[in-house]
Amino acid sequence: MASQSVRFRIAAEPADFEQIFQLAYETFVEEIPQHPPNPDRRHVDRFHEENTYLIAVDGGTVVGMIAVRDQRPFSLDEKLGSVDPYLPSGRRVCELRLLAVRQSHRHGVVFRGLVDLLLRVGRERGYDLAIISGTLRQAKLYRHLGFEPFGPLVGTPAAAFQPMFITIEHFETTVPAIADVSEPMSFLPGPVVPAPEVRAAFERPPVSHRDRQFADELHRTSSRLARLTNAPHVQILVGSGTLANDVIAAQLSLDPGPGLVVTNGEFGERLADHARRMHLPHETLVFDWGEPFDAARVEQAIVRSGARWLWAVASETSTGMLNDVALLTRLKRRYGISLCLDCVSAIGAVPVNLDGVLLASGASGKALCAFPGLSMVFYAGNVRPEPARLPRYLDLGYYAQKDGVPFTHSSNLVAALDAALARFDEPSPYARLEELSSWFRCRIRSLGIPVLVDGPDASPAVVTIPVPRSLPTRLIGDALRKQGLLVAYQSEYLVHRNWLQISLMGQCSEAGLERLLAALERRLGAELFAADAS
Repeated sequence: MASQSVRFRIAAEPADFEQIFQLAYETFVEEIPQHPPNPDRRHVDRFHEENTYLIAVDGGTVVGMIAVRDQRPFSLDEKLGSVDPYLPSGRRVCELRLLAVRQSHRHGVVFRGLVDLLLRVGRERGYDLAIISGTLRQAKLYRHLGFEPFGPLVGTPAAAFQPMFITIEHFETTVPAIADVSEPMSFLPGPVVPAPEVRAAFERPPVSHRDRQFADELHRTSSRLARLTNAPHVQILVGSGTLANDVIAAQLSLDPGPGLVVTNGEFGERLADHARRMHLPHETLVFDWGEPFDAARVEQAIVRSGARWLWAVASETSTGMLNDVALLTRLKRRYGISLCLDCVSAIGAVPVNLDGVLLASGASGKALCAFPGLSMVFYAGNVRPEPARLPRYLDLGYYAQKDGVPFTHSSNLVAALDAALARFDEPSPYARLEELSSWFRCRIRSLGIPVLVDGPDASPAVVTIPVPRSLPTRLIGDALRKQGLLVAYQSEYLVHRNWLQISLMGQCSEAGLERLLAALERRLGAELFAADAS
């Protein structure tokens, strides 16, 4: 029987496709006599080259699949003539084919996981209507999912199928009801839930970091990061965003001049800690958590400290605030100082322009929606190794000298990051997050639940909720976890302030957020916020 070990992803390897052909034979030749038998016991779909196969894998065995295709003519076009007169107009249509689950796994887990993966892929590709030839043997299941029949039956008396369609908005409303509770919905700011193609890239066999293939992929990924941020140079490091900020602090230690760290949240305070640990001469300008930077105070601090560099966070994850980088850039130019930024939660969530920024940090596991484990340092100008002054692992010039691979690297993490960056090749990669964030903030306000930072200063990727201390967030977070809803509440700074945090990074949908909102409304209640605004 199926277990929690079942994984859902896009087929990518030759072994995947061989198992797909065998499962197709068992299902559509032996079980449903749609095609004639053959001695190889393999059935290769005639649209194989155009299909994207979504598969369920249990212990290396493909136990379920469904194919997605958007090339016309569809198979139903060939059987009915054009399907367009039967369908709602103005839709981007895909065709679903070859839905099959091994008999040993037909108790729901595999099917529900395939449906969830299908919804994610459909959203990413912009599909808003799907058609399918539904076997009459599963007519009740298709109706339960919300499929609507159209046109006459197709196939043969022994293998009859009903053409059906479903809109993505209808599909989304059914997913929470059939979602597999063994795979919780994550609204964490990290690690985020990667897209299926990112998981598939990560699961490819590892490649030596000295191999030419890896070097080519690393350079392609670096080029994509540089284009995304308008940065002259970038080095990809094996480590978290903390490592990237340590590398920035190490570079700043090469300049004897004083600096200024500006903070208004947990991660700004961590920058000040980086500076202290590296013994950088600096002053720290502290704003309240969630308070916007005040131009006059920052300018006074620059003059007072004689700062030669300024270091701040672009998107403060702890509060959900976007800091005013444009203000910092103007002051940088006015006083001729260097600007350094922590962009760990900004890159991938909002447009980031690092033109004129001396040093900036990023990470793979936040809004870029890859796996955690890689970080990056963006930089302007030339850097050179400093073997007498810096440890190897913190020496940005050493990375540059070794063409980005001074030590053992991870081909799996780089491949996943490269796959995640592909979505930023689209004309407006941030539109979906902005739309989802606007909708979610409107919904949460309608429930009377306050957020710490709202309006133009708010990050579209993070919503922080200050909860009255009469409602311990530990209890709320634990209760949500039992319902399969993961929110941030366990970090020390969140526990200290009794805050909950909801991230829209990763694979989020309105349907999943509606489920979360319903649970929050039950757990929090608008009347408690009105009575206790502490």
